[in-house]
Formats: sequence, structure tokens, C-alpha cells
Amino acid sequence: AEFDDEIEVEIDEEEAEETQNAEKTVDFDDEQLEGAEEAEEEEDDPFADEEEFEGYEKDKKASKSKAQPDLKILKTSAAMRSSWDAYMLEILMIAGLLVYSLNFVLGRSKNAQLALAWYQAHREILEANFSVVGDDGVSKECEGGTVTKQSENLFTLWCSGRQYCEGMLVEIKLLKRQDLVSVLGRTFKPASDSVTLSIQLGDSDMESFVFAVVPTKSAPRLQKDFHDLSNYCSEKRSGDKYGLPSSYLILAETSEVITSLLNAQFIQEINKYEGIFESVHVSDQYMGVKEAGESQDSSAAATPPKAQKLIIFTFNIPGKGRITSSHMGMMQPLVRMALRTIDRVRAIKLTRDAADKATKRRSKAAEVYWKQTHAQRQEAAQQRREEKRRAEKEKIMEENDPVKARKMEEREHKKAMKRMQPRMKQLKVKMA
Repeated sequence: AEFDDEIEVEIDEEEAEETQNAEKTVDFDDEQLEGAEEAEEEEDDPFADEEEFEGYEKDKKASKSKAQPDLKILKTSAAMRSSWDAYMLEILMIAGLLVYSLNFVLGRSKNAQLALAWYQAHREILEANFSVVGDDGVSKECEGGTVTKQSENLFTLWCSGRQYCEGMLVEIKLLKRQDLVSVLGRTFKPASDSVTLSIQLGDSDMESFVFAVVPTKSAPRLQKDFHDLSNYCSEKRSGDKYGLPSSYLILAETSEVITSLLNAQFIQEINKYEGIFESVHVSDQYMGVKEAGESQDSSAAATPPKAQKLIIFTFNIPGKGRITSSHMGMMQPLVRMALRTIDRVRAIKLTRDAADKATKRRSKAAEVYWKQTHAQRQEAAQQRREEKRRAEKEKIMEENDPVKARKMEEREHKKAMKRMQPRMKQLKVKMA
């Protein structure tokens, strides 16, 4: 048994030696292969000659010695991924757009319902005074019952077919309930819906005068903005002198018109509905609101605006913006008063002295207007001449040829001397 054990130990030692020799042989073979490969590369490399290319071998070894970067791709866990908090701004924007869109739809529908409710509340009064109520102006035949939508908060109604007037335009100016910004702004500054009745009169339906009852606070602004109020209304009276509330101011061209229009029934209606009645404007020289920079615009001043004969009533719908369909019927007495004013304006006859003064004022206003337009045209022509001379001088300065420049200067000098000479008229006399 001991002999067998010694034989096994010797066999194991021999196998181990053979394995080590085989590994050394493999390592030696690998080194030989690498050396052979390097030798082949050096033979194939045209830059391997050290006498011609210095330092090439060093650069080659340095590039091989550089370690390759170790790139590691990490797997992120579910806890490190983005959550809903990262999209909070987008969520708020989408919510804001949804709220704005919902308010737009509801506000538009509310305004349309209110305009229709006003028409239904005053339909009997309008149909009793006009033959056509609510003509759309598009169809060939006159068809009534149409409230025209101009915008989301402006609705119009045209009425025609009444004695002593050509027609009446009803403008229902509601608040911008479809605009969320306006809705939020009204929480700090409340506003009211309004209705404007513009009654167009014929040339023979009214005498020459201007009259207005306006709120005292807005009177200076209105008199500054409107042509007729600034040019003809020299009479200013407080409303309490004629039985009106002190919050109103009376503007008139002559005192005769004040006593003729402000009868007992008119004063009673205004006192009773002081919060609803806003203003009344009666004029035979209505030209609208003055545009910004109108006096500087010579082209617009060349054609004077056409004057119209109008009666304009403005009413505030009660409720301070929080109105319902039931508030629309509260203006019926004021609408009746506006229609009665047509007949009262038709019945006013000025005295000869007042009529002569009104004619002189209109002639003087037209003369002042034409003088202003003439001065504006002269100024514009002078400005054009100056620009032309400046352009010609610049052309002379840019001319490189001195001969041509001198000739151009002489020609300009002759023109200037000719303009300075007095103009003489030549008369041709034919001898018999």
C-alpha cells in the first residue's frame, strides 16, 4: 500500500510539471505571435525608418499605452423618475385655458339671452310706433323680428316706418361677459350695461338747435369730444334750476329750447328713473366724436364731415352688471318718453331772432372750418416744397462732376430769383 501511494505521488508531480511546461509554452507562443505581428506591422509601416522619421516610435507607444475610457451605464430606479410636480406649470396653463373657454361660452350665451329679453320686453312698444321692427338690412323684403349680433357683447335693432323720423337704431351694449379678464376687472371697478336709442330725423323735422342733458361729471369731457357741443352750446345750466336732479347739467344753444323740451312729464320721468337715465342729446349738427389728431390731418380736413339731425338717448340697465331678464322691462317708461320726444322736437319753432342767431353761428363755424382747412393745406404745400428743395440740394451735393454740379446750382439760383420777383399780369389788347 505504501508503495502504491508513492507511485501516485510521483505521477501527480509529473502531471503538474507537464501542465506548467504547457502553460509556459502557450505564454511563449503568445509572446512570439505578438512579436511577429509587431514585426510585420513595422515592415508594412512606411514611417518605421528611425533615420528619416524621429520620434515616431515614441508617439506610437504612447498612444498604445493610453487606457480606454471605462463607460458605465447606470440603471435609474423608479423613485428617481420625474413625477407630476415637474408638470405643474403645464397643468396650470391647461386649467386656465379650460376656465377661460368655459367662461367664454357661458358669457356669450348670457349676453345673447339678455339682448333677446330686452327685445321681447319692448316689442309691443316698438311695434306700436314703427311699421318694421328688427329689419336685418340684407333681405330684399322688409322682415322684422331680427336682433343683429355685431359682436359678443353688442347687439343692434333697426326700426323704421314712423312719422317725423327716418328710423331708429337700438344699440344694446352689454358687458364683456365672455372675457374672463373683464369679468375679473369688474370686481374692482363695477360697470353697467347700457342701451342707446339713435333716432334719425329728416331735414324738415327739426329746427336749428343743439340741446343736451348729461351727467355733471362727464359734461366737460363730452363738450370737448363732440363737435356740436363744443361749437354751439354756449348755455350751461344746472339741472336743479329746472327741477332735475343736481347730478345733471343742461347744455343748450338757446334758452328757448330748454323750456320747450323740459316739460313736466319729461322732468318727472328723469327724476323717477335717475339711476337708469344717462343722457339725451338733440342736435341738427351732429358729427360724432372728434378723432385724435384730426386737426393735423390735412387730407381728412379737406372734406368736412356731414352733419346729421339726431336724437340720442342713453339708458343704463339696472343691476350694475348683475342683471337678469326681469330688469329689461324697467326701461319701458323711458323708451316711451324717447318716442314722445320725436313729436316734441318736431313741434319746436324758434323765434326769428333765435333762428337768425343760429344761422349766423353755423355760417361762422363753417367759415372758421374752411379757414383752418385752407391754412392746413398751405402748410402742407409749403412742407412739400421744402422737401423738394432739400432733395435737390442733396442731389447737387452727391454729384461728382463739378461742371454738372455748378450748372445745377445756377439753375436752382435762377428758380429762387424768379420766385422772389413780383408777379406781373399781362393784358392783351386787340386793336380794332
